[in-house]
Amino acid sequence: MYRLVASVGVAAVLALAAPGMTQTAAPAATGPVTLIQAGRLLDRPGQAPRGPSTVVVRDGLIVEIREGFVDASAFPGATVIDQRDRFVLPGLIDSHVHLVSDLGGQAGFLSGITDNLPTHAYRAADNARKTLMAGFTTVRNLGDGGGVTLALADATAAHRMPGPRIIDAGTSISTTSGHMDGRLGLNDDLREVTPHDNVCNGPESCREAVRIQVGRGARVIKIATTGGVNSRIGAGLGAQMFEDEARALIETAHLYGLKVAVHAHGADGVNLALRLGADSIEHGTIFDDETLRLFRQSGAYYVPTLSTVNGYIERLAADPNAYPPEVLPKIRWRIEITGQSLQRAVPAGVRIAFGTDAGVSKHGRNADEFALMVQHGMTPMAAIQAATVNAADLLGLSSEIGTLEPGKRADIVAVDGDPLTDVTVLTSMDFVMRDGRVYRDGE
Repeated sequence: MYRLVASVGVAAVLALAAPGMTQTAAPAATGPVTLIQAGRLLDRPGQAPRGPSTVVVRDGLIVEIREGFVDASAFPGATVIDQRDRFVLPGLIDSHVHLVSDLGGQAGFLSGITDNLPTHAYRAADNARKTLMAGFTTVRNLGDGGGVTLALADATAAHRMPGPRIIDAGTSISTTSGHMDGRLGLNDDLREVTPHDNVCNGPESCREAVRIQVGRGARVIKIATTGGVNSRIGAGLGAQMFEDEARALIETAHLYGLKVAVHAHGADGVNLALRLGADSIEHGTIFDDETLRLFRQSGAYYVPTLSTVNGYIERLAADPNAYPPEVLPKIRWRIEITGQSLQRAVPAGVRIAFGTDAGVSKHGRNADEFALMVQHGMTPMAAIQAATVNAADLLGLSSEIGTLEPGKRADIVAVDGDPLTDVTVLTSMDFVMRDGRVYRDGE
């Protein structure tokens, strides 16, 4: 229950700007007003935070930001939410999650066979709730199973269920026996009946694979140009796609106005995707000098997903046999090398967007990524900017989210402490608002 310090009976019109107003008001709205009093306000990550401020919210949008603590006398009928002892900032954005996933290794593999679709749907809904309560008001879901998260995106958009705004990729695409081939590890009888219209071979087949996801309602296309750590195949983590196949995938997605997120570990697969116009590289475990040049030339974003290693370490600590023999060596390699690419990317000026690969790591602990980003070369401000301004740009939503400005969605979070000096305070979220609706305040 959030703390109400004033509520008066008659609604007022936001027509006249008061003398203390510091930003131009958005067009007049009609709903009730909410005033969020912030002790410190990071309204535009990358710029210095404000001191005591008040965010004026109406109809799910930010109307204006005023200096100081404004009370309901300025807006009769307003609800005032007291965050005067807290640090307030835009809702966080995770650019790489898997809401359906919650288990890893052998347990996750068995779940994919034994659990039915409704079970996956309930799990995804629970993971969405955990994510929102952790302060992540928008996510990019890079791998849908059976249409579960495509439907969940509609439900959370309408606030029928608690969860973040979801930009969904449908089912991720790779070549046959690539990282997205769900038949890996299955016997021949099961391989025959397992859906695989998300795998392709040759340009024409790859164009069709993208068009299938477009038809399902995907808002971004996810492809894999290299092998994957969790793939049940010992084929390594280098390139596993020919140039004409990758070109067909990326060009077809762009033809439909969709961005392309590329799973890639080895530098050969990363560079292939960057040369062909990928919008983001996910994981990017190995960079070379050419990688850095291509990032700067293309303006693509790097999404490091460092906290995958947390999930691996925790599962192996609980069960040394949590992963099969063809996967375990890749996991050990990933743990050993994680962070080295980010250490090269930061001084090279590569654009970085926040993403966790939650599902491999734990949902609701998305903010653990911040400490790893800082450990491997980013400042706390740069890490927060990656999870707000940069991620909003990557998702094509800069006009709606990423900063707190008049006309943008009222996605607002607050924490005790100062994340600019200790980024780990973001792991304990005290207040969460999405589209002007309070989902969390205190415990």
